[in-house]
Amino acid sequence: MALGWKLVVDAADPHGQAAFWAAALDYEIEDNTPVIERLLGLGAIDASMCVEKDGRRNFRGAVAVRHPDDPVAPDTGIGTGRRLLFQRVPEAGAESKRAKNRLHIDVHAGPEQREATVAKLVALGATRVRHVQEPQGEWTLLLDPEGNEFCVA
Repeated sequence: MALGWKLVVDAADPHGQAAFWAAALDYEIEDNTPVIERLLGLGAIDASMCVEKDGRRNFRGAVAVRHPDDPVAPDTGIGTGRRLLFQRVPEAGAESKRAKNRLHIDVHAGPEQREATVAKLVALGATRVRHVQEPQGEWTLLLDPEGNEFCVA
């Protein structure tokens, strides 16, 4: 049986990264209100571990985005399908980045939508690095707001 998975991305500003990637991929920022309220009620966490964003409580140090068509666990608000989880780590961020990512996201826009998609992502805060045209394919390399490489193919 195949295993489920999520991609976890270290971030200096997980909520900023989640907002960027949700807009970039047309994903939704997860609403973890049910699990946060339950944990607060049990005294397992306190309000300092939460932050208010878009009128709802979120965990301060982590937030996920998910594909809008994928299922969600009703008792937690956590997606059970395609997800990116951004977690705060002190060493993350563009200023601390010194090497190429060992793992990166490829956004599949298709040749007819590549330039429009790149323009949208730049408007959201990405930085265009270069366009690549090689025998095996064509793509544009960009950096997200924290300096992580990703490609639009």
